Amino acid sequence: MHWLLRQLAFLTFPLMGIVGEVSAATPSTGCGKAPTLITPGAASTPLTLSHNGKTRQYYVKMPANYDQTNPYRLILTLHALMGTAQQVTVGAGGYLPWYGLPDQVNDTVNAIYVAPNGLNYGWANTGGEDVGFLQKVIQAVEGDLCVDQKLRFSTGFSYGAAMSYALACSLGKEIRAVAALSGNPMISGCSGGTAPVAYYGEHGVSDSVLPITGGREMRDRFVKNNKCTAQAPKEPASGSGTHIKTTYSGCDPNYPVVWIAFDGDHTPQPMDRGVQATFAAAESWNFFSQFK
Repeated sequence: MHWLLRQLAFLTFPLMGIVGEVSAATPSTGCGKAPTLITPGAASTPLTLSHNGKTRQYYVKMPANYDQTNPYRLILTLHALMGTAQQVTVGAGGYLPWYGLPDQVNDTVNAIYVAPNGLNYGWANTGGEDVGFLQKVIQAVEGDLCVDQKLRFSTGFSYGAAMSYALACSLGKEIRAVAALSGNPMISGCSGGTAPVAYYGEHGVSDSVLPITGGREMRDRFVKNNKCTAQAPKEPASGSGTHIKTTYSGCDPNYPVVWIAFDGDHTPQPMDRGVQATFAAAESWNFFSQFK
């Protein structure tokens, strides 16, 4: 069984302290049994659950050749304001499908992707309602599919970034890492917010919807929580057509922080001048995939 092999690998190399080591998996209750709720069709037909008296929807993308003995990563992919989960799944409304992450997969751990729908096309998270909903979604998926509970991730653009940040604040070490794409710390809130969580953030220096000051504030919370050395990262000049990536130093090695400032406005697919593909998907996957 894959999870047993990963545990043996951990025991074989007990002194390794680097991020990305093969650590002991924590298999969910869905491991070792055939799914009864989630099928490949859940990637295009939403599942439902009830939370706070409301019927909520979510989509699930299973890996090809799903193996019920392999504990997969679980990645939440959250839409922006006035967006929908369906847009995330098919790559409409400015998104790449599932934020472009499935095309980046290059290891055997692989991932299960979840695209939930926010209330009123957003993630206001009033009274922690959306955190509670996403916890239920995680519980439902992990009860039916094989997930490594140490490898839960969340990403999103704009409101989806804000909600990913709110999850990091509220759930702390229950979330391994987040990738916040052009978010703001105020719109979904931050209950708790003192635990370390590996953090990737990106933001446009000319963002006219959610100014970069909010992105910096989100970043700096986890710079502090993760015990990184504070700094003022370089940012590209407006009109330069470039991006600048900063990997913070001094962080707890289990909780890195990476920040990208790019020349551009509010977009889920920033691109450097003369380049036809966004760096967001590759950089998000590069950050997530170091955790195994």
